[in-house]
Amino acid sequence: MEREPDWAEVDGYLVSTLVGEDPVLDAALAANSEAGLPPIDVAPNQGKLLNLLARMCLARNVLEIGTLGGYSTIWLARAVGPSGQVITLEFDPTRADVARANIERAGLADRVDIRVGAALDSLPSIAKEELGPFDLVFIDADKENNTEYVRWALALSHPGTVIIVDNVVRGGHVSNPDIDDERVKASRAVLEMIAAEPKLDGTAIQTVGSKGWDGFAVAVVNE
Repeated sequence: MEREPDWAEVDGYLVSTLVGEDPVLDAALAANSEAGLPPIDVAPNQGKLLNLLARMCLARNVLEIGTLGGYSTIWLARAVGPSGQVITLEFDPTRADVARANIERAGLADRVDIRVGAALDSLPSIAKEELGPFDLVFIDADKENNTEYVRWALALSHPGTVIIVDNVVRGGHVSNPDIDDERVKASRAVLEMIAAEPKLDGTAIQTVGSKGWDGFAVAVVNE
């Protein structure tokens, strides 16, 4: 009898074929684990997708909301090149310290600015400092504030800015309007906000793999 394929096994094949080994990124994941950070980084093939999307839109100025241990930050920092910048926001000082060490080990510290504190406190400062507009915004933090994060991303954007919101499918529960889960409710709210906002054009993609069943939304700021 033919064996049913396994999501994680397929991810393993895709990563080995299209992403390959990367000692710097492997070291970052190992350091995250050793520091006790939760294993909620993007998968390697999703990290490369972020990198490719940033390169496709020629991003030089990137905003990341939710650093964790800096795994996705490294992918984005590689994409912006030596003249680019990634500003990444992390609430937890311990996680920020781990990320800082990972980014320094990757040789990318000169193009990454880690801001520690609640993102909704840091974002007004970024606006005041006139650090935007950003070419790409990646949102992967506390899901309950996703709608506010997208509003800020839009405020700090220009026509053509790409906005990506991770973890919006929530194991498929996003389709259930009656579920009593704040993160699911937040995912529905941000998708509905993107759909209703005339300045945005977006879609969402389900994903399955080593991280389970989830997905992401991607939108572009209209002219």
